[in-house]
Amino acid sequence: MQKRHHWCPGESDTHDVMDHKEKIIASLKKYETDEDFSYLPALPKASVLIPLLLKDGQLRLLFNVRSLNLKDHAGEVCFPGGKSESSDRDEIDTALREAEEEIGLPPNRVEVICKLFPIINKTGLLITPVVAFIEDSFKARPNPHEVSEVFTVPLEFFTRETDHSCYRVPSIFGPTHSFIYTDHGTDSIHQIWGLTAALAIAVAVFALQKMPEFEVGYDLKDPVSHFKRFLNRRISKL
Repeated sequence: MQKRHHWCPGESDTHDVMDHKEKIIASLKKYETDEDFSYLPALPKASVLIPLLLKDGQLRLLFNVRSLNLKDHAGEVCFPGGKSESSDRDEIDTALREAEEEIGLPPNRVEVICKLFPIINKTGLLITPVVAFIEDSFKARPNPHEVSEVFTVPLEFFTRETDHSCYRVPSIFGPTHSFIYTDHGTDSIHQIWGLTAALAIAVAVFALQKMPEFEVGYDLKDPVSHFKRFLNRRISKL
Protein backbone atom coordinates (compact mmCIF):
# COMPACT_ATOMS: atom_id res chain seq x y z
CA MET A 1 0.00 0.00 0.00
CA GLN A 2 1.32 3.41 -0.92
CA LYS A 3 2.16 5.57 2.05
CA ARG A 4 0.04 8.70 2.07
CA HIS A 5 1.58 12.05 2.91
CA HIS A 6 -0.55 14.06 5.31
CA TRP A 7 -0.19 17.69 4.25
CA CYS A 8 -0.55 20.27 6.98
CA PRO A 9 -2.15 23.52 5.77
CA GLY A 10 0.29 26.39 6.02
CA GLU A 11 3.27 24.11 6.63
CA SER A 12 5.26 25.35 3.62
CA ASP A 13 4.38 28.94 4.50
CA THR A 14 5.74 28.41 8.01
CA HIS A 15 8.97 27.00 6.61
CA ASP A 16 9.27 29.95 4.21
CA VAL A 17 8.81 32.40 7.07
CA MET A 18 11.41 30.63 9.20
CA ASP A 19 13.88 30.55 6.29
CA HIS A 20 13.27 34.26 5.68
CA LYS A 21 13.83 35.02 9.35
CA GLU A 22 17.07 33.02 9.49
CA LYS A 23 18.42 34.86 6.46
CA ILE A 24 17.61 38.20 8.07
CA ILE A 25 19.33 37.18 11.31
CA ALA A 26 22.42 36.01 9.41
CA SER A 27 22.56 39.31 7.50
CA LEU A 28 22.25 41.41 10.66
CA LYS A 29 24.85 39.40 12.57
CA LYS A 30 27.47 40.50 10.03
CA TYR A 31 27.28 43.95 11.62
CA GLU A 32 27.33 42.78 15.25
CA THR A 33 29.91 44.39 17.49
CA ASP A 34 31.54 42.62 20.42
CA GLU A 35 34.32 45.16 20.68
CA ASP A 36 35.62 46.14 24.11
CA PHE A 37 34.87 49.82 24.72
CA SER A 38 36.56 50.00 28.12
CA TYR A 39 38.96 52.57 26.64
CA LEU A 40 36.13 55.09 26.37
CA PRO A 41 35.79 57.83 28.95
CA ALA A 42 33.13 57.40 31.62
CA LEU A 43 30.21 58.56 29.49
CA PRO A 44 26.55 58.26 30.47
CA LYS A 45 25.11 55.23 28.68
CA ALA A 46 21.79 54.32 27.12
CA SER A 47 20.36 51.60 24.89
CA VAL A 48 17.55 51.40 22.37
CA LEU A 49 15.71 48.25 21.34
CA ILE A 50 15.06 48.01 17.59
CA PRO A 51 12.18 45.49 17.43
CA LEU A 52 11.61 43.58 14.20
CA LEU A 53 8.59 41.40 13.53
CA LEU A 54 7.35 39.32 10.62
CA LYS A 55 3.65 39.92 10.00
CA ASP A 56 1.81 38.43 7.01
CA GLY A 57 5.19 37.69 5.43
CA GLN A 58 6.29 41.32 5.76
CA LEU A 59 9.22 42.48 7.86
CA ARG A 60 8.25 45.44 10.03
CA LEU A 61 9.79 47.75 12.66
CA LEU A 62 8.03 48.77 15.87
CA PHE A 63 8.14 52.37 17.09
CA ASN A 64 6.94 54.40 20.09
CA VAL A 65 5.45 57.87 20.10
CA ARG A 66 6.71 59.74 23.15
CA SER A 67 4.11 61.10 25.53
CA LEU A 68 3.28 64.80 25.24
CA ASN A 69 3.81 65.04 29.01
CA LEU A 70 7.54 64.37 28.73
CA LYS A 71 9.99 67.23 29.18
CA ASP A 72 12.30 66.21 26.31
CA HIS A 73 11.30 65.31 22.74
CA ALA A 74 7.58 65.15 23.59
CA GLY A 75 5.46 63.67 20.81
CA GLU A 76 8.43 62.42 18.79
CA VAL A 77 8.75 58.95 17.28
CA CYS A 78 11.48 56.79 18.78
CA PHE A 79 12.50 53.23 19.55
CA PRO A 80 11.93 51.84 23.06
CA GLY A 81 14.94 52.66 25.22
CA GLY A 82 16.57 54.88 27.77
CA LYS A 83 19.49 55.41 30.11
CA SER A 84 21.21 52.51 31.83
CA GLU A 85 20.74 51.91 35.53
CA SER A 86 23.13 50.41 38.08
CA SER A 87 21.03 47.24 38.24
CA ASP A 88 21.43 46.58 34.49
CA ARG A 89 23.95 43.86 33.68
CA ASP A 90 24.80 45.22 30.23
CA GLU A 91 23.49 47.21 27.26
CA ILE A 92 21.07 44.46 26.26
CA ASP A 93 19.62 44.37 29.77
CA THR A 94 19.02 48.13 29.58
CA ALA A 95 17.18 47.85 26.26
CA LEU A 96 14.98 44.98 27.45
CA ARG A 97 14.15 46.66 30.78
CA GLU A 98 13.20 49.91 29.09
CA ALA A 99 11.01 48.13 26.51
CA GLU A 100 9.17 46.31 29.28
CA GLU A 101 8.66 49.53 31.24
CA GLU A 102 7.52 51.54 28.22
CA ILE A 103 5.33 49.14 26.23
CA GLY A 104 4.94 46.00 28.39
CA LEU A 105 7.22 43.82 26.24
CA PRO A 106 8.33 40.82 28.36
CA PRO A 107 12.10 40.19 28.03
CA ASN A 108 11.51 36.45 27.66
CA ARG A 109 9.45 37.13 24.51
CA VAL A 110 12.35 38.91 22.81
CA GLU A 111 14.89 37.17 20.56
CA VAL A 112 17.98 39.39 20.66
CA ILE A 113 19.90 39.26 17.37
CA CYS A 114 22.85 41.59 17.89
CA LYS A 115 24.25 44.83 19.23
CA LEU A 116 25.25 47.42 16.65
CA PHE A 117 28.10 49.88 16.99
CA PRO A 118 27.45 52.46 19.74
CA ILE A 119 26.79 56.10 18.95
CA ILE A 120 27.54 59.26 20.87
CA ASN A 121 24.68 61.71 20.42
CA LYS A 122 24.97 65.48 20.52
CA THR A 123 24.52 65.59 24.30
CA GLY A 124 27.39 63.13 24.90
CA LEU A 125 25.21 60.09 25.63
CA LEU A 126 26.67 56.76 24.45
CA ILE A 127 23.78 54.85 22.86
CA THR A 128 23.92 51.15 21.98
CA PRO A 129 21.35 49.91 19.43
CA VAL A 130 20.10 46.37 20.19
CA VAL A 131 18.32 44.63 17.30
CA ALA A 132 15.80 41.91 18.14
CA PHE A 133 12.85 39.91 16.86
CA ILE A 134 9.51 40.02 18.66
CA GLU A 135 6.39 37.94 18.02
CA ASP A 136 3.82 39.29 15.60
CA SER A 137 1.14 38.53 18.21
CA PHE A 138 2.64 41.02 20.70
CA LYS A 139 0.07 43.53 21.97
CA ALA A 140 1.69 46.64 23.36
CA ARG A 141 0.57 48.07 26.69
CA PRO A 142 2.01 51.60 26.54
CA ASN A 143 2.93 53.29 29.81
CA PRO A 144 0.93 56.54 29.40
CA HIS A 145 3.54 58.52 31.33
CA GLU A 146 6.12 57.73 28.64
CA VAL A 147 4.38 56.49 25.48
CA SER A 148 1.23 57.74 23.77
CA GLU A 149 1.16 55.31 20.83
CA VAL A 150 2.88 52.24 19.38
CA PHE A 151 2.88 51.45 15.66
CA THR A 152 4.79 49.42 13.07
CA VAL A 153 6.23 50.30 9.66
CA PRO A 154 7.39 48.00 6.83
CA LEU A 155 11.19 47.87 6.99
CA GLU A 156 11.51 48.34 3.23
CA PHE A 157 9.86 51.76 3.63
CA PHE A 158 13.22 53.04 4.89
CA THR A 159 14.97 52.20 1.63
CA ARG A 160 12.57 54.13 -0.63
CA GLU A 161 12.75 57.73 -1.80
CA THR A 162 8.97 58.10 -1.52
CA ASP A 163 8.03 60.08 1.60
CA HIS A 164 11.74 60.66 2.35
CA SER A 165 13.50 63.99 2.67
CA CYS A 166 16.98 65.00 3.66
CA TYR A 167 18.40 67.99 5.53
CA ARG A 168 22.02 69.04 5.11
CA VAL A 169 22.58 68.99 8.84
CA PRO A 170 25.58 66.73 9.52
CA SER A 171 25.26 63.76 11.87
CA ILE A 172 26.96 60.41 12.44
CA PHE A 173 24.93 59.06 9.52
CA GLY A 174 25.74 61.89 7.15
CA PRO A 175 22.79 64.23 6.50
CA THR A 176 19.68 64.23 8.67
CA HIS A 177 16.95 62.00 7.24
CA SER A 178 13.20 62.35 7.65
CA PHE A 179 10.27 60.15 6.61
CA ILE A 180 6.54 60.83 6.67
CA TYR A 181 4.61 57.61 7.28
CA THR A 182 0.83 57.33 6.99
CA ASP A 183 -0.66 54.47 8.98
CA HIS A 184 -3.67 53.52 6.85
CA GLY A 185 -5.08 51.39 9.66
CA THR A 186 -5.47 54.38 11.99
CA ASP A 187 -5.07 57.32 9.55
CA SER A 188 -2.27 58.58 11.82
CA ILE A 189 0.62 60.44 10.18
CA HIS A 190 4.05 60.13 11.78
CA GLN A 191 7.33 61.91 11.13
CA ILE A 192 10.29 59.61 11.72
CA TRP A 193 13.51 61.59 11.63
CA GLY A 194 16.97 62.19 13.07
CA LEU A 195 18.72 59.37 14.89
CA THR A 196 15.62 57.16 14.84
CA ALA A 197 15.33 57.44 11.05
CA ALA A 198 19.06 56.86 10.62
CA LEU A 199 18.95 53.66 12.69
CA ALA A 200 15.90 52.46 10.75
CA ILE A 201 17.75 53.02 7.46
CA ALA A 202 20.83 51.17 8.73
CA VAL A 203 18.80 48.17 9.95
CA ALA A 204 16.85 48.09 6.67
CA VAL A 205 20.06 48.07 4.63
CA PHE A 206 21.73 45.47 6.88
CA ALA A 207 18.70 43.15 7.11
CA LEU A 208 17.43 43.38 3.55
CA GLN A 209 20.86 43.69 1.91
CA LYS A 210 19.29 46.36 -0.26
CA MET A 211 20.73 49.74 -1.16
CA PRO A 212 18.39 52.69 -0.50
CA GLU A 213 17.13 54.89 -3.32
CA PHE A 214 18.80 57.93 -1.71
CA GLU A 215 22.27 58.87 -0.53
CA VAL A 216 22.95 58.05 3.12
CA GLY A 217 26.22 59.94 3.47
CA TYR A 218 28.52 57.07 4.51
CA ASP A 219 30.05 53.93 3.04
CA LEU A 220 27.44 51.18 3.19
CA LYS A 221 30.05 48.58 2.24
CA ASP A 222 31.97 49.22 5.46
CA PRO A 223 29.67 51.09 7.87
CA VAL A 224 31.39 49.87 11.05
CA SER A 225 34.65 51.60 10.12
CA HIS A 226 32.69 54.81 9.50
CA PHE A 227 30.96 54.62 12.90
CA LYS A 228 34.26 53.87 14.63
CA ARG A 229 35.95 56.90 13.08
CA PHE A 230 33.00 59.10 14.04
CA LEU A 231 33.03 57.75 17.60
CA ASN A 232 36.74 58.48 17.99
CA ARG A 233 36.30 62.00 16.59
CA ARG A 234 33.48 62.71 19.02
CA ILE A 235 35.53 61.37 21.93
CA SER A 236 38.46 63.60 20.98
CA LYS A 237 36.20 66.65 21.28
CA LEU A 238 34.79 65.78 24.71
